[in-house]
Amino acid sequence: MFARLPGWARQHLAALRILLVFTVVVGLAYPLAILAVAQLPGLRDRADGSIVTDAAGRPVGSSLIGQSFTDATGRPVADYFQSRPSAAGDGYDPTSTSASNLGPEDVVDTFDDPRTSTDDESRQSLLTQVCARSRAVGEADGVDGRRPYCTVRGVGAVLAVYHAGPGFSGRVTKVVSVNELCPQRPFLVTYGGVPVTCRTLTDDIAAGQRVLIRGDAPARPAVPADAVTASGSGLDPQISTAYADVQVARVARARGLPAARVRSLVEAHTSGRALGFLGEPVVNVLNQPRLGVRLAAAAELGRPDLVDLVER
Repeated sequence: MFARLPGWARQHLAALRILLVFTVVVGLAYPLAILAVAQLPGLRDRADGSIVTDAAGRPVGSSLIGQSFTDATGRPVADYFQSRPSAAGDGYDPTSTSASNLGPEDVVDTFDDPRTSTDDESRQSLLTQVCARSRAVGEADGVDGRRPYCTVRGVGAVLAVYHAGPGFSGRVTKVVSVNELCPQRPFLVTYGGVPVTCRTLTDDIAAGQRVLIRGDAPARPAVPADAVTASGSGLDPQISTAYADVQVARVARARGLPAARVRSLVEAHTSGRALGFLGEPVVNVLNQPRLGVRLAAAAELGRPDLVDLVER
């Protein structure tokens, strides 16, 4: 019967049969087979999202996705080990996973100029973000938050140095602290014998020679790098053991526990290097409910703004 059909019709029927076969195999059989395998013992928890629950068995997040442990005003809660920063959406948004895409050359802040736009165009440079985070961690955890090329106020210590000659030659005529907007007092009094001034919105920063001032910060900052930089995905729930160690004293003090006890719990929940040699040992902060931390149920997983923190 099909032999009597025109060639184009036979081709369409063959394509339809292939479509039906692949729909059954790829669209039904394969997903059901994978679902069945995922329900095997040892795999089911991961397949279901690696959900973390509190002491009452209520879901509070996923051990695969980080979240912020903050109060209603956005301030870090002292009772909890804090996660590393996140550049994914408003923070740890799995629908907007990303990095900041800012590099080491991003050291100059942008200040909003209401004369040119009604939108807020202000933006912190990567350097200032790192400086501000390091200072905040230092204050919260009682450690030295100073970092090279950061001011004591927590912004990038960057100068724009203007010269009398062409390019960057000749005597210095003007020096501006590019990340300190007037009337802020500059972090440095003079440079090259010239007084340092705060930045105004009319300063042409690009015309000056960019100079970073290292300052007197220790060569190896007390605040580790993962405490001040976001991960590539913005979703990592792990922090380094160095960052966990920095937070032990604060968490122990806030919970009324001996620091040695909290440190032993951290060590018990530390994961070693992948395959024994890849990466560094890390601590998953989403496992805090297993460290004795109790969280109330959240309306949506992975949304720290919807998580209600309650006492243990």
